[in-house]
Amino acid sequence: MSASWDPGHYRRYATERDRPFAELLARVPGLEPRRIVDLGCGPGHGLRWLADRWPGADVLGLDSSPEMVAAARETAGGGRARAEVGDLVDWARGGAGPGEVDLLVTTATLQWVPGHLALLPELVGRLRPGGVLAMTVPGNMGEPSHTRRREIAAQPRYAAHLAGVAAPAAHDPVDYLRVLSAAGCLVDAWETTYLHVLDPAGDDPDPVFTWVNATGARPTLQALPPDLRADFADELRAALRAAYPRTDAGVVLPFRRVFAVATREDSPG
Repeated sequence: MSASWDPGHYRRYATERDRPFAELLARVPGLEPRRIVDLGCGPGHGLRWLADRWPGADVLGLDSSPEMVAAARETAGGGRARAEVGDLVDWARGGAGPGEVDLLVTTATLQWVPGHLALLPELVGRLRPGGVLAMTVPGNMGEPSHTRRREIAAQPRYAAHLAGVAAPAAHDPVDYLRVLSAAGCLVDAWETTYLHVLDPAGDDPDPVFTWVNATGARPTLQALPPDLRADFADELRAALRAAYPRTDAGVVLPFRRVFAVATREDSPG
């Protein structure tokens, strides 16, 4: 089964989720793009920023979630950007050839594409020479926010329902640098660990669960029958509460992000 995504839930920590997008764009070299594509545009905050920064560009957002696309159409900048339902892999492999896109952006999306390192050269192939691929993915799959979910999911009563359910996976900056360089790009790759302070007011007893329930844990929870889903959620809440105790500032969630900005140097073949 495919997970459905809730834009309202995702926006619960919109400021924290949007910060990597802004910092990624800050490292994009000087461009005057005619065509921009945002793969995995989510609820459209990034589309609005892209349209504001490059008001003369054609800005298109694609997302596989109809719910996210509907939200993006409301927030994408008053008609200056478009949002459509589409599959990232299909788009990467369906191009008309090099020279089509000036700026290709994808944030917090590639981790859901199995084997996405192999897809990167195809994404580069959608760029014109001199075009830019700007990407960021979570790099925190070894943190309790993910390991506790995997440990609970491995219990036999849950595992029987979770075979083949999507789970995020990503690589280190050096891996993206290597693959994108081999694809004919000049690459700037780096990582940042944010310390997100969640729920400083103390209104949510389980803010890390609220975070992961909107993203990494959502396909797992939705794949379970309702009774097991409630049990799983209770176990995950307790595990995350222990892993991320409340401090005087709030609940601190360390979050590693991996970034790469790749400028295509080669000429179309």
